[in-house]
Amino acid sequence: MRDVLPVLGRWYTAGVPFGLATVVQVSRSAPRDPGAAMAVGPDEEVVGSVSGGCVESAAFELAREVAAGGEARLETFGYSDADAFAVGLTCGGEITLLVRAVTPERDPGFGAVADSVAAGEPVTVATVADGPAPRGAALAVWPDRAVGTLGASGLDAAVTADARGELALGATGLRHYGPQGQRREDSVSVFLQSFAPPPRMLVFGAIDYAAAVARIGGFLGYRVTVCDARPVFATPKRFPEDVEVIARWPHRYLRETDTDERTVICVLTHDPKFDVPLLTEALRRPAAYIGAMGSRRTHADRAQRLAEAGLTERELSRLRSPVGLDLGARTPEEVAVSVAAEIVALRWGGTGAPLSATEGAVHPHRFS
Repeated sequence: MRDVLPVLGRWYTAGVPFGLATVVQVSRSAPRDPGAAMAVGPDEEVVGSVSGGCVESAAFELAREVAAGGEARLETFGYSDADAFAVGLTCGGEITLLVRAVTPERDPGFGAVADSVAAGEPVTVATVADGPAPRGAALAVWPDRAVGTLGASGLDAAVTADARGELALGATGLRHYGPQGQRREDSVSVFLQSFAPPPRMLVFGAIDYAAAVARIGGFLGYRVTVCDARPVFATPKRFPEDVEVIARWPHRYLRETDTDERTVICVLTHDPKFDVPLLTEALRRPAAYIGAMGSRRTHADRAQRLAEAGLTERELSRLRSPVGLDLGARTPEEVAVSVAAEIVALRWGGTGAPLSATEGAVHPHRFS
């Protein structure tokens, strides 16, 4: 959804109705996660994807139908054993789509949501998926306000409270309530989609490897900052346009920078005078991933220096060093793929093994 919102925002501002299909639930080996979206707008223009191709044609027809004035729909698609070419997921999974029309009258907060996402401001969108409430009704929730209604004041109040909690976690998924927001009932299904600001990737050491890591970090959706104490290397022209470049001592910059449980820290300075004070700071603060470049000998020396600096075994166990997965990488671009692979594997609990050598679902179920 985040990727297609700029286009949807333009359609919305122009007052053009469009049909929006959103994945609200998946099971088994589904190709897209909840929140994936496809929209059909003017002249049958299509943006986005809900299945990577498996059910796009059916989603297109549904979105076109609701955009022309049809009622919101909730449809589930799964694998057809009888006909592999029928509408379904040949990967063996199942997805449920909520398809609704979006107009200023039906969704008064959509334009503001698009603006907030573009500006990096946190917002959650709650949409009725099923039950005794108006299907497709939407409520946009910010930390300080809410726009729209799900059809009942009690339901609005309960969902607003939960939406703010989900927003703090950046979570997305179905939640269940009673018609007036009763939390012990489950007759109304509401899809909460959180648009938290993009997670940060902090890359220390403005070398060729850093440029490659920064590029792949942006591709993965991170807001990337590169920091180096040497101004001759820390110059914006050496990095992609959307990368922030800072010329400061790394540990001093990190000390004044907020991190959270989604932050990725890549230490590529490869120099003890930078590495030790920087990692001493990094390993004592929230972060999803902390990796440091260097040989095994470099790592052993660095770990000893960090222990002498007072870091505990538990703190040192957070360090991924040497950085990256064993891909046999040589070039900066290959090393960047290796680092990105380790970050993704750590995020989702992957093993890093070839899928051909593993068993079970390719896309494990991760949402309730």
